[in-house]
Amino acid sequence: MLTLNVNGLSKQVDADADTPLLWVLRENLQMTGTKFGCGMALCGACTVHLDGQPVRSCSTPISAAAGKKVTTIEGIGATRTGKAVQAAWLKVDVPQCGYCQSGQIMSACALLASNKAPSASDVDAAMSGNICRCGTYNQIRAAIQEASASLTKGA
Repeated sequence: MLTLNVNGLSKQVDADADTPLLWVLRENLQMTGTKFGCGMALCGACTVHLDGQPVRSCSTPISAAAGKKVTTIEGIGATRTGKAVQAAWLKVDVPQCGYCQSGQIMSACALLASNKAPSASDVDAAMSGNICRCGTYNQIRAAIQEASASLTKGA
């Protein structure tokens, strides 16, 4: 049994220490917002935060998450940055199929949590590991700029 802190709640998990965090979230904890994409940490669909840093949960063993704060798409809206990003995603109408969007949002939130006013190259660098098969990259960039403006207004 391992104890994980997921979205601020302590969760007991009965799984092998090398089980990928993605499968523990989806199957053991029934948190299906984090998606399986490639299984090789290449597409970003499975992105979650460990202590605020974006990681690919498909290749992160739960042993690496023990003692750290795991934040998933289900919990990111509880943060100021998460609320701003989610609102911007809706305002800009980013998703088409939506499959990659939880990973895109998690990467965008990590960027904006550390840099509230990123340059275009900062955005491109932070989002480069997230693939969108629908090609909504322009909308994603626009939503990040919208969230940035919201976060920096009056700051």
